[in-house]
Amino acid sequence: MLYYSGHTRRLGNVDDGSTVTDFLPAERQRGVTIQSAAITFHWPPLPEQNDKEAKTQKGGRPLLSPSTEENHMINLIDTPGHADFTFEVVRSLRILDGAVCILDGVAGVEAQTEKVWYQAAKYNIPKVIYVNKLDRDGAAYGRTVHEVASRLFVWPAVCQVPWFEGGKGRFCGMGDVVNLRAYRWPEGGDGKIVKTIAIDELGEANFTFAEEIRKARVALIELLSRYDEAMVEMFFELNENHLHIPAKNIVASLRRCALDQDSRIVPVFGGASFRNIGVQPLLDAIVQLMPSPKEVPIPEVSIGRADGNLRQLLSGELLSKEVQSLPATEQKVRRLSARQPMAVISNLEACALAFKVVHDAQRGALVYVRVYSGTIHRGASLYNTNLQVTEPLQRLLRMYASDSVDISSLPAGQIGVIPGLKYARTGDTLISYIGASAKTGPPPPINSLQLRPIEVPPAVFFSSVESNSSGEAKAVNNALRLLIREDPSLQLSVDEDSGQTLLNGMGEFHLEIAADRLIKDLKAKATIGKIEIAYREALLLPSPLKTALVNREIAGKKAKASCTAIVRPLTDDDCKQSVFDEYETTALENGNSITTTISAPDDPSGTMEPWHGRLPSQLSSEMLHISLRNGALAALGRGIQYPFPFRNVHVSISIDPRHELFGSDTSSAALSSAAREATKAALRDAAHGGTAIMEHVMNVIVSTDEASLGAVVKDLNSERGANVVSLDDADATRSGIREDLPAVDLRKVYAPPDPFEVAPSFADQEQADLNNSSRQRTVKARVPLREMMGYLKHLRSITGGRGSFVMSADRFERVVGQREKTLRRELRGY
Repeated sequence: MLYYSGHTRRLGNVDDGSTVTDFLPAERQRGVTIQSAAITFHWPPLPEQNDKEAKTQKGGRPLLSPSTEENHMINLIDTPGHADFTFEVVRSLRILDGAVCILDGVAGVEAQTEKVWYQAAKYNIPKVIYVNKLDRDGAAYGRTVHEVASRLFVWPAVCQVPWFEGGKGRFCGMGDVVNLRAYRWPEGGDGKIVKTIAIDELGEANFTFAEEIRKARVALIELLSRYDEAMVEMFFELNENHLHIPAKNIVASLRRCALDQDSRIVPVFGGASFRNIGVQPLLDAIVQLMPSPKEVPIPEVSIGRADGNLRQLLSGELLSKEVQSLPATEQKVRRLSARQPMAVISNLEACALAFKVVHDAQRGALVYVRVYSGTIHRGASLYNTNLQVTEPLQRLLRMYASDSVDISSLPAGQIGVIPGLKYARTGDTLISYIGASAKTGPPPPINSLQLRPIEVPPAVFFSSVESNSSGEAKAVNNALRLLIREDPSLQLSVDEDSGQTLLNGMGEFHLEIAADRLIKDLKAKATIGKIEIAYREALLLPSPLKTALVNREIAGKKAKASCTAIVRPLTDDDCKQSVFDEYETTALENGNSITTTISAPDDPSGTMEPWHGRLPSQLSSEMLHISLRNGALAALGRGIQYPFPFRNVHVSISIDPRHELFGSDTSSAALSSAAREATKAALRDAAHGGTAIMEHVMNVIVSTDEASLGAVVKDLNSERGANVVSLDDADATRSGIREDLPAVDLRKVYAPPDPFEVAPSFADQEQADLNNSSRQRTVKARVPLREMMGYLKHLRSITGGRGSFVMSADRFERVVGQREKTLRRELRGY
């Protein structure tokens, strides 16, 4: 894409480590994408970028349809495909307007494809499919189209048909179903010279191929007519002739259906990028079918206690809603600003989301942002509503992978980079507000404005990190903080007994890359321990009531507070409860339930002294609940018998303001300390009755060929203690990942015949595949996470390199039987 747009003068190759977007040393060494990379280019190319030779050559780049004659700016983000780097995909999807899903024409729809596909569906992102590697032996465009329908639960709109010389020879081009023509690329070229052949001319020499293009055109019109009334009207106006409908009307209909997620229509294109075939038509499709920033769903925002969208905020509606959600005592304070909502909103110059932070050795921290409203100008001040801090914006960059260009402003819908921000993290909302105070920021409630955050998945593996000497400890800790700021799916914790620093990650490869980056790129002089599993500890019996009194100095100030706690094993009913009022709250966090209770004024328990519900001036009921809950969370963060956090525990903390609050001496820190000590005491008491070890059980989907199926199932059952849930054909996973979506009737799905297809129809092909040892099969199983360590290498060895798998966390379950005895011996060391 970058080569044809004129951005670069050479064609990169993943195998050679010469691609533009894979610029990290580890990426070029391993030949995989590790982190997402952003780059901006134009299509069609800008006049000064366009290659003069390609413009003057006869039969050069395919003529663009009228809708693509206007130049478009494309912000491209190249994301990793490995399951361990799922967070890189998630945070990129959060800010994208459209996606191109690239499939392997040989492997078809793989397990990781399904996982990423539904992550994109979560954000309602329109998608286009590009079937790559059609030049390879075993590539099957038609089979892949059917897999798209059966495994992704969408209607594939075939917009191109692959062209093989003589029907079964070399892959040489694509047939354009929309424009009724064919594109042929000369063998061995750089892809800039493309011969365009009209369908009438094509029929003289390649009658069968021309007829297949016409057949595909009929199927495409029929599919669009099911969901687009305008296409139905056009069809009848032209006497029901599928071939007479103008290309521009088909493109318009495809665009409407692609942007409408309810239609579940996804355009499908093909090519062989390594042979430089099919890339330019894909670029045309991107600018024709993908939405502009003005056409995407309105971003979700929250302001104070009110939730809504950006349009409601800019209209002032959300400000009024926020005031109404406040307690009556606070509504008067905000009413003055609510009377003139547009005056408050008009000073909001820009609103952006930080979705990625990268540390650069020369330029420092680079914060990638997507602007959702207004324009960010160089020299402005940005207020971080998550951290409540203001930072100056001294430079503004547009990134081209590892290179950058200074720009003066960044308008809504664009992606750019702000260097030098000290505090901004992934998921923070940054706003530019005219007249904001340098110290306190914008006035309330604008200072609480937040875009929908980016969810960070929990870490499941960990390894220890130790500095080589005490003198290097500070430098290692600084390097770790940089690493965590770059990748929030990496998490740090400290073992209280050993004092070891633990680095937690999403998988073995994830931690391996993190360690490599820590030592080689950030120059940390540290030793990385072996990768281990993060277990959890659980209670078996409840505790009695435990009361704790804190009466000491905290941060140089006198602190005094008391509270009572009781703990017990979590039940299913506890998971269903969610209470939020002035005197009682119940919340589920990290697999535990925490209830905090303030004795009501009419509560007859405890002393009979009157209490009118008035708390010390420095405390509100909300602050009191938050402080108690934070204390309980701190206590649950480490087990009693093992150094793992607690899970499946219900904690009840109660406080009676009549004799457990001590005026100005009771601060939030004092309350948190009291709650932590009371909860810890209750946990220690309950642990006398024994505790259980809980482990992550994963949902694993293994894709393999028929010949290796027996070996894979035997290995899962006998060697890994798995519970095999189902054995499916790769094209028959309808009841698996997305049961909420209706299945697609494969008999109504058009797919061109594959060059070496024997059976005349898809139904017959399914029957023929029963005797085909290369047929793809899918094994679904629930496997303990511990047993999945090193599984990828083992799977490849027993399947001859043809197997792949994807896994996702299901839930924590208790370790029992012989596995529990073995694990306890390992953890205790005897």
